[in-house]
Amino acid sequence: MSPSVAGRLRRFLRADAMVAAGILISRAAGVVRTSAISFFFGLKSEEVDAFNAAFRIPNLLQNLFGEGALSGSFIPVYTGLRVRAEDETAAQTARTFFVLLSAVVAVLVLVGMLAAPWITPLLVPGFTGHKRELTIRLVRLLFPGAGLLVASAWCLGVLNSHGKFLLSYSAPVAWNAAMIATLLVFGHGRDLDTLAIHLAWGSVVGSFLQLAVQWPFARRLTHHERGMAISEPVRQIGRNFIPITISRGAVQLTGYIDQYIASFLPTGGVTGLSNAQQLYTLPVSLFGISISAAELPALSQEVASHGEYDPSQRLAVYEPFRLRMNAGLQRLAFFIVPSAVAFIGFGDLIAGALLQHGRFNPDDSRYVWGILAGSSIGLLASTMARLYSVAHYALGDAKKPLRFAFVRLAVAGGLGWVCALVLPPLLGIGERWGAAGLTASAGVAGWLEFVLLRASLNQRIGATGVPASYVSRLWVSAILAAGAGWGVRMALPALHPLFRGAIVLPVFGAAYLGAATVMGIPLPGGLRRFRRTR
Repeated sequence: MSPSVAGRLRRFLRADAMVAAGILISRAAGVVRTSAISFFFGLKSEEVDAFNAAFRIPNLLQNLFGEGALSGSFIPVYTGLRVRAEDETAAQTARTFFVLLSAVVAVLVLVGMLAAPWITPLLVPGFTGHKRELTIRLVRLLFPGAGLLVASAWCLGVLNSHGKFLLSYSAPVAWNAAMIATLLVFGHGRDLDTLAIHLAWGSVVGSFLQLAVQWPFARRLTHHERGMAISEPVRQIGRNFIPITISRGAVQLTGYIDQYIASFLPTGGVTGLSNAQQLYTLPVSLFGISISAAELPALSQEVASHGEYDPSQRLAVYEPFRLRMNAGLQRLAFFIVPSAVAFIGFGDLIAGALLQHGRFNPDDSRYVWGILAGSSIGLLASTMARLYSVAHYALGDAKKPLRFAFVRLAVAGGLGWVCALVLPPLLGIGERWGAAGLTASAGVAGWLEFVLLRASLNQRIGATGVPASYVSRLWVSAILAAGAGWGVRMALPALHPLFRGAIVLPVFGAAYLGAATVMGIPLPGGLRRFRRTR
């Protein structure tokens, strides 16, 4: 590896660490928020099902126009302008795009609030009576907050392009803190309907705070004397934005299809799915998003810097690109494989340690465990697929991820309906366990999307991926570590899951690192430095 390539990889790893630190802080706050909601609402109340469903409906706006679509379309163009030292044009482009985006989102927020009585039955048709009416009311309250979060995603795109990752990814702490404070202030002595309304208002306030902590920095970075203009870079962002938005929307629609199907499950199905999602997206966010977010500006710079080249030199030109991809994929696999094994082996401890208090009981923890185990099937594939999508966006190709996302959507929807609503009665198991079938079917669809994305990128830049021998050693190490963790678990007396998890999970983690070392698996840079320090 040349010194210049090695230096760029080191800078990428530092950016990756900053993103991971920001996500870790915000996700930890998110887990505390979910734990507080579980304490006051439990799992099997109509009010918490209504809140979780209502929270997800306007969140479609953020998912479509927010971080994924906006970053994938905006960052490559904005970064390319800055690489070519066109800073004034870059700032003008950023401001113009923000104004256009805000206008579109404002209209959609208003439409969403007015159309809530018609949107809600379409997305959760299984809700009836009081649960449906409460969901509609909450949807109307939550839509403005989703619009503010889209504006916050624009700030994130600007800050990431300038290498300021920690602030942008830790900003959601403000949103989580507002919701936690709302529960602490209003949670005692009120009926659950009223508390759900207060919590929705707390979410809107938190969305404003998340935007407010980023806005001064993003505005300063894009401040120039030029006025706004719909220039060619703005048009290019718009051309990229539409297919990327549809692509991200297809991925996000998988979650809405899951919610649609879960609305036909017994009360608690929607909330169980939401709680499990909060837990299994933690490793995806911490490792998958951190690496993908750090990679997008770096890969965009690579593409912008080499310009025209001889097609016969394709492999040499894309060598840094492939090295970044392979390094990122190996880091993902190192952390995601043990996460999947932990969800299968210790999902009840994880759910119990974080959620089991107040109205949330041990049976609820076991239910979330089953859903987590289903999600582990596609955890590795979904995380790697995100990085492959980012690589396509950096190369200016938004159409192939769009096509593959629709394939995933079709497979997840059809298979999810069968696994959630058809198979449980045929197998003689409780209907509520259809939620685990939903996450398992989404995992199968995730593997299909990953295979398609990898084949497409490899055809463009040459072979990428993680060696099979490396992945197999990771799985063996994780399974051996799970055996050690279960040995400790069986030896412990009856304790609250919080205390059992505090003992068993560190044993599992330490055993995994030990087994990986014995099997000759190189530890990621941060862990190597920690081990040398110890």
